[in-house]
Amino acid sequence: MSAEHHAPANATEYISHHLMNLRANPALEATDPNNIHLDTFWISLILGFVFLAVFGLAARRASVDKPSKFQLFIELIIELVDSNVKDIFHGKSKLVAPLALTVFVWVVLMNAMDFLPVDLLPKVVALFGIEYLKVVPTADINQGLAMSLSVVLLSVLLGIQAKGLVGFVVEFFTAPFHAEGAVMKIILIPINGAMQLIEYGSRGLSLALRLVGNMFAGELVFMLIALLGMGWTGVNPGSILGALGQLVAGSAWAIFHILIVILQAYIFMMLTIVYCGLAVEEH
Repeated sequence: MSAEHHAPANATEYISHHLMNLRANPALEATDPNNIHLDTFWISLILGFVFLAVFGLAARRASVDKPSKFQLFIELIIELVDSNVKDIFHGKSKLVAPLALTVFVWVVLMNAMDFLPVDLLPKVVALFGIEYLKVVPTADINQGLAMSLSVVLLSVLLGIQAKGLVGFVVEFFTAPFHAEGAVMKIILIPINGAMQLIEYGSRGLSLALRLVGNMFAGELVFMLIALLGMGWTGVNPGSILGALGQLVAGSAWAIFHILIVILQAYIFMMLTIVYCGLAVEEH
């Protein structure tokens, strides 16, 4: 947090400024694990409460006789998620469907922060002395890794619940390379263990990098479009005319970006269901 807000002098500085997170301790390096990205934390938390409020409101106002368009829209999302869970996950846990729904809607909301004009929220918080604000949580690798790690750990817990701790550990060290003799099973223990660690690690990385990579790229495109809009108007981003230029220039790309926002959330949800399904199946 800073008492002063310095306007970027050129396009490179403008983009670098928008890619900088609001850090709990600005004195530490951005990559320091002890440094918390406050913007990622608070924006994702607020959007999580928005999800709970919207779906809670739909549940309270639900009507069997005269469902509103809002209720039908919420039911459409729930049915979409539920049908995918029933097709992919064959375990007994009742946690997977709510998890998939939460993941899908939450990621859509975080991705959708890309649709706000690039300078809108940063300019608002700058009035309170906050110099940096990165508004798309899913463009932050820390958020992506945190969510993917949570999914992987949950899949492990589901595997233990379905097979028992002993059964899970035995399978962990006897798959994917199965052996008949006791000696070969012992020989293959370190190889199987290493392969399983690689598999679980690749699941976490595939979840995080796919989401963060696409959203980070989309964020950069919106910044470049914002610069283009400012170029049209020939003014700085702090003016009303500059903001209008950003809005007009970004609207065309936002139409195409809607597909990316929803698709990335859908892929993250589907992989979450798949990984939970693989955890409860016998290998």
